[in-house]
Amino acid sequence: MEIIQIIIPLILFVLIVIPLGRYVYNVISGEKSFVDPLFNKIDNLIFKFTGIKKDEMTWKTYILAIIISNVVMCLFAYIILRIQSLHFLNPNNIKSMTPDLSFNTAVSFITNTNLQGYAGESGVSYLSQMVVMTFLMFTSAATGFSAAGAFMRGIIGRKKTLGNFFVDITRIITRVLLPLSIVITVVLVSQGVPQTLAPTKTITTIQNQYQDIAIGPVASLESIKHIGTNGGGFFNANSAHPFENPTPFSNLVELLSMMALPGSIVIAFGLMLKNKKQAWVIFIAMSVLLVMMIPVIYMSERAGNPNLAHIGLSQAMGNMEGKEVRFGIAASALFTTITTAFTTGTVNTMHDSLMPLGGLVPLWNMMLNVVFGGKGVGFMNMIMYAIITVFIAGLMVGRTPEFLGKKIEGKEIKLIALAILVHPFIILFPSSVSLSTKMGLSSITNPGFHGLTETVYQFTSAAANNGSAFAGFNGNTVFANTTTGITMLLGRYLSIIILLTVAGSLASKIAVPETMATFRTDNSIFVVILICVVIIIGALTFLPALTLGPIAEHLML
Repeated sequence: MEIIQIIIPLILFVLIVIPLGRYVYNVISGEKSFVDPLFNKIDNLIFKFTGIKKDEMTWKTYILAIIISNVVMCLFAYIILRIQSLHFLNPNNIKSMTPDLSFNTAVSFITNTNLQGYAGESGVSYLSQMVVMTFLMFTSAATGFSAAGAFMRGIIGRKKTLGNFFVDITRIITRVLLPLSIVITVVLVSQGVPQTLAPTKTITTIQNQYQDIAIGPVASLESIKHIGTNGGGFFNANSAHPFENPTPFSNLVELLSMMALPGSIVIAFGLMLKNKKQAWVIFIAMSVLLVMMIPVIYMSERAGNPNLAHIGLSQAMGNMEGKEVRFGIAASALFTTITTAFTTGTVNTMHDSLMPLGGLVPLWNMMLNVVFGGKGVGFMNMIMYAIITVFIAGLMVGRTPEFLGKKIEGKEIKLIALAILVHPFIILFPSSVSLSTKMGLSSITNPGFHGLTETVYQFTSAAANNGSAFAGFNGNTVFANTTTGITMLLGRYLSIIILLTVAGSLASKIAVPETMATFRTDNSIFVVILICVVIIIGALTFLPALTLGPIAEHLML
């Protein structure tokens, strides 16, 4: 029965992304769609009101548009959080955030990370939840989506421009994110998720004691949190909280919500390329990397804690510490795998309570950051690995390194090598600083191998723009807020800048015809080689950190 809880969501995922991928393709490419009569009017009204021109942008202009717009929104969010005690829609009289926490939170949400150093029910007002958290969940997801669309146009296209960022972000919000969020909001409300502006309720318990029950505009945040692979919770307990995720059905809806759009981008890529086989090669490689991790975490949590078994405590139900009974082992293991593979960050179980090998799975997913990923991130990173694979395999067999009809030369390889090196650097360097300073060590609440894992997890989550956390790590200190904030910025924008530069370089190249010497990238052999390259590079880079953390902790049980 538990295995079915894992298999059914994966099957539904594949069934959903195929038609949704075609719709996403229409939105990204500007092809005609059945929604055009309505949304063309809405988009044109927005363009007229804001003065947006539809001129095509070069890769430099596109990157500049992303950076400037995101900086403005981040400053706006920072100001709102600093003065939230003064503004309206604050029925619970929430105080303003400190400067370091405001910086961390604004950066976290603009980068689609949603790493939270505060408790949502007591740390932010309703206005902040809506105009900072919810608003940035839409724009950050649309920014990543737009970058992925521009990246696709660059590596596939035959012109030097990548589209228009402001047109892209508008179309993605109005035609994809907003309609899907409305539907998911209604579904979640039907399951019991609150959606109200009423203040916290104070009730009298059967023990004749008073208890505060936090409510608010929860469902609207929950919908875009998963559709946009954001992950930030309205409550501190995130999707383990019964008001965020009350039933097994709501859990399934949230799972599929965070999986749908990252998967559909790959399908849209095949349609844009006019080569569905190529897209399925990428999709299958991602799926294999995803599926191979599920048994690891499931069997680890199902086996339970041997130390507890030795002292006579039953482990028949497995390791249920930190898990909700209404979900159990299977749904918790799948949710943990999906939320870190798709870089969402929402959690329905406490990752700090996972068994060591169970905790290794979310770490591994975020370290690779290619298993579907968030809005376009995983796709762009996997294409990056595909180009590296073509280059390596082509050199090994003496064939010309080409990808999608474009020659891969020194400039592209240098940029991609830089992108591959940046990710581990911005994880391991701040982790080492944190582990070697009193300020960093003060955040660790567990000694030994587990404490090291907590620290590495914190910066891995920040660098991968995931946002999930090992609950034992105190992230709300000046040191942690500052270092993770910088890590989130570097993890988000360096990869976008580098990969759009690659796209711009490839866009300016003349397509070369396929010959007998061309290395094929749309067959099963390439799937195997691609998976091996991803694992080998990931293993060589992060194996020492994993060995000193979860693997060593597992061996000590």
